Amino acid sequence: MRYINFGDEPGISPDEFFMNEAIREAKLALAEDEIPIGAIVVCKGQIIGRGHNLTERLSDVSAHAEMQALTAAANFIGGKYLQDCTLYVTLEPCVMCAGASYWFQLSRIVFGAYDTKLGFGRLNQKITHPKTVITGGIHENECAELVRGFFRSKRGKV
Repeated sequence: MRYINFGDEPGISPDEFFMNEAIREAKLALAEDEIPIGAIVVCKGQIIGRGHNLTERLSDVSAHAEMQALTAAANFIGGKYLQDCTLYVTLEPCVMCAGASYWFQLSRIVFGAYDTKLGFGRLNQKITHPKTVITGGIHENECAELVRGFFRSKRGKV
């Protein structure tokens, strides 16, 4: 795992900086022919968990980027609660991942592109922890284009 702290790239906000790291993870998924979604978990300015989609490689429909990053972060801190942590993910989490974030008790979720078909926001009810603050649209176009480009290539419309 590559550990870095905010401040290594001056001139951008912390959310932009850490979303860039999530985008790096999404590109790893793309290189593995997985849906290009990446996630990281940050605590006190340090990345403590990383993940990208592994559903194809692991033949596991629950191996989403968020689940990989959350598990890595919990292992890193040696506990199951991530109360002082932020999840950065390139696509709005699905209901499963948002539900998992409830149990991890995340302080924040920051995502890139909105997912109007499968994102948890379409439910019109809060399934994340009551104290979790949600921010969407960070590097939205770049995050959305990664996913759109992936599916265009699968359909043969490159």
